[in-house]
Amino acid sequence: MSNPVAKSPVRSSSHWLAVGACAVAGVAVFQFFGNPSLGYIHTRSLFTWWVSQWTPGSDTEHGWLILALSGWLFWRNLRAQSSLEGRAPARPVGREPNPSMVPVGAMFAGLTIHLLGYALEQARVSIVGLLFFTWGLLALAGGVRWRRAAAFPVAFLLFAIPLNVLDTVGFYLRLGVIDVAWKLAHAVGIDVIRNGTQLTSAHGGYQYDVAAACSGIRSLTALAALSLLLGYLNFRSWGKRLFVGLLCFPFAFLGNVARIFSVIVMAEWRGQAAGTRAHDIMGFGVFVIVLGLVQGVVWIMERREQGAGSKEQGVPPEPAEPTSNLLRYNGSVRAACIVGATAALVMLAAHQLNNLQISPRSGIKLAADGLNPVALPASIGLDWAGQLAEVTPIERETLPPDTGFSRRNYVSLLDRRQQVLLSIVLSGRDRTSIHRPELCLVGQGWTITGRFRHAFVRPDTRDVLIPATVLRIEREFTAKDGRKVKVPGLFAYWFVGADKVVATNAERVAYTSFDRLRHFEAHRWAYVFAQTFAVDGEEPALARIQSVLDGTVPNFQEPVPAAGL
Repeated sequence: MSNPVAKSPVRSSSHWLAVGACAVAGVAVFQFFGNPSLGYIHTRSLFTWWVSQWTPGSDTEHGWLILALSGWLFWRNLRAQSSLEGRAPARPVGREPNPSMVPVGAMFAGLTIHLLGYALEQARVSIVGLLFFTWGLLALAGGVRWRRAAAFPVAFLLFAIPLNVLDTVGFYLRLGVIDVAWKLAHAVGIDVIRNGTQLTSAHGGYQYDVAAACSGIRSLTALAALSLLLGYLNFRSWGKRLFVGLLCFPFAFLGNVARIFSVIVMAEWRGQAAGTRAHDIMGFGVFVIVLGLVQGVVWIMERREQGAGSKEQGVPPEPAEPTSNLLRYNGSVRAACIVGATAALVMLAAHQLNNLQISPRSGIKLAADGLNPVALPASIGLDWAGQLAEVTPIERETLPPDTGFSRRNYVSLLDRRQQVLLSIVLSGRDRTSIHRPELCLVGQGWTITGRFRHAFVRPDTRDVLIPATVLRIEREFTAKDGRKVKVPGLFAYWFVGADKVVATNAERVAYTSFDRLRHFEAHRWAYVFAQTFAVDGEEPALARIQSVLDGTVPNFQEPVPAAGL
């Protein structure tokens, strides 16, 4: 006689009340103490902050698709377990660990991770905490069955988190795509001229600037998610699933090379308008190429495994929990008490962080008001005259009200065509006063064609260098005769802290986060940039910036050493 199959236990009303209490505690934390930075998105809700990143045209506009797929995967996994439940042997009755311990541990870890993200002013870290909490809540609600069914769907939501680091990856991916497409064009006899991210016909019939979207970085995250999904749905082995998911990276590169190459071919054949149409059509073509290639590899892997019969689909069922152990669910009440107490402590700590005092220390000299940097000099010897450069109303409205500014445009008295714009932005208590300069440059119509590191010299302390990131930029202007002219320039920037100077935004964020944890205080960082045209070449442009810095840096910047030097 076969053993009877144990059915899933029926939860008591106290269990569901405990689950509801945990859910209310979690929602209260993430809704009212979810986002510490009120700069660009003025909300304390982590839910609102996250969803606002999914707007059309953003790098994470696929967030709604990921959310829908996660919900479908959870439903699918539950159905798969139900259909196979009859094959699972009953779990032997005996002493077993409390099933609420794993969910409680996950929810506790989620709240702790969120508090760390809140202290660091990193909403993305808090989202990871939210996902841990969500998985723990589902595991508490539905037991082992829901715990297993929700694991991958909840983790899949990581693809809906915006990651700024991909901007740097996308820049180099764009250069690689352009280089390969340009070489292919020459291989088939098309004489196209490449200049940075620009592709120009040798006979002047067309000209394109390959924008960041053409690097594939905007679609790369979505393609990686869909590739991993194909692997998950077709294979049981995590090694094979991850292998299929990683295939999107080389295939995305090939797809974007095909896109740029098709633009060159069509433009050479039928002109600029035809190339533009090819560009738009191939935006969808990249998805077809990448997912088609991934599915082809999946098909080959499946064919190789058919003979061995090793392919397995669905979610393996978990042995059912016997009804004789229903009293174990009384532990959910204790779980609610633990989670509720932890949530209360997190909200109290977050409230204290909201009232964190700003450190008076700064590497920038302050004006009398204590808010703005000291005013830049109106002139530099007999060589440069400083013109006031007003902060735009959009900047004032976008950035937090305690953000400080000091800005002048220096014009050479020997040649008025030579100008250097010098700007200082001093953060307040909210880190969103400062952001990556690449965002503003692209928004102002500039194209970034390259970057390099450079160390400027202080005139008063030659042994203290100023490490900077220098962007090669380019913008199209209309000449007096109506011609479109590309004008190159250099954009040098660095960040000044209370006790260090760094050349990249990533370094600034890392040091800021560390200092907040170590000193429990918000330090004011300054973002300094110098911009000039480089029509006469990069060396003269760097010399102009250095000349302006020689006459201004001692006035506004303390002799803070460079980090790591």
